[in-house]
Amino acid sequence: MNPEKILIVEDDDDIRELTSLYLQKKGYLVFTAENGINALNIIPEQQPELVLLDILLPGMEGFEVCEKIRLITNVPIIFMSCKRSSTDKVKGLNAGGDDYITKPFDLAELEARIKANLRRNGLQSFGEVKSTRVLQSGEISVNLNSFEVFVNNKLVSLYAKELQLLLLFLKNPNQVFSSEQIYNQIWGIDQFGDLKTVSVHIRNLRKKIEKDPAHPSHIKTVRGFGYKFQDVN
Repeated sequence: MNPEKILIVEDDDDIRELTSLYLQKKGYLVFTAENGINALNIIPEQQPELVLLDILLPGMEGFEVCEKIRLITNVPIIFMSCKRSSTDKVKGLNAGGDDYITKPFDLAELEARIKANLRRNGLQSFGEVKSTRVLQSGEISVNLNSFEVFVNNKLVSLYAKELQLLLLFLKNPNQVFSSEQIYNQIWGIDQFGDLKTVSVHIRNLRKKIEKDPAHPSHIKTVRGFGYKFQDVN
């Protein structure tokens, strides 16, 4: 049986390393990220079964990271925070979190919460995998368990940002997004970059999923506004 994968998103070196070492000794395969951007790149590549997410992260707050994670996966998310108010706990759950533990926490209690959330998610996935774990539009489908992308039943390899772009479009069919909105959703509002990054990634994504990238049937350019995904279901 393969070890369950856990991603720890924590900027405090001591907490991240101590938690990682403890969970590794308990038999988990652990990945770590110091900020939200790194976490969002790791998730499609490593496909963790659970995410431990700090709230006070550099660049992008944990609540926003959680919302972005929910664009690509429904794995359990446990917030780890020094914030103890009920307001913060409610905000975390509303952002898409499944559980909330306050610092300093007992590692045995954290492990118990991890096991409980993995168990609940396993029971839900068993009944839902066939009906809700695949996104599809026409010949394009994405397996949300494995993050594999198929076009006309052929496996297509996408980079992390291309996959995030495709999932954003598939989950919001026929909605027009400006380049700025897409950049903020995928790269983060606090990141500094050129909006041309969006057009470059969309061009590359079209080459991989469109039959005729020069005349796309899915990812449409809406002149003067941005882009939308034409749902053909």
